[in-house]
Amino acid sequence: MTDQKVCLTLIVPHRLREEVFDYLAEQSDLVSGFTASHAAGHGGEVRLHTAAERVQGHADQAMVQVIMLRDHSTRLLDRLRASFAGTRLVYWATPVTEFGIID
Repeated sequence: MTDQKVCLTLIVPHRLREEVFDYLAEQSDLVSGFTASHAAGHGGEVRLHTAAERVQGHADQAMVQVIMLRDHSTRLLDRLRASFAGTRLVYWATPVTEFGIID
């Protein structure tokens, strides 16, 4: 099913937020838009980069969600792997059973 939509979620460290937002905006052949919100990362695998994060006990992050075709998410992830290698961006994709705009 090539027309299956997914919600691609990216967890982005705060220090890369603007760079990733700009990068996604440049991928207009795959990404028509995205939603971003503040997130607080917790857990053993989460890197605390600043003194404030160490005091708070969580990492300041952005959660970015993109609704897109599954094939497009695969292509976008390939591009992200090449452009953001070593940055430890976390991602997952979930099937979208319905998507639309209430106008």
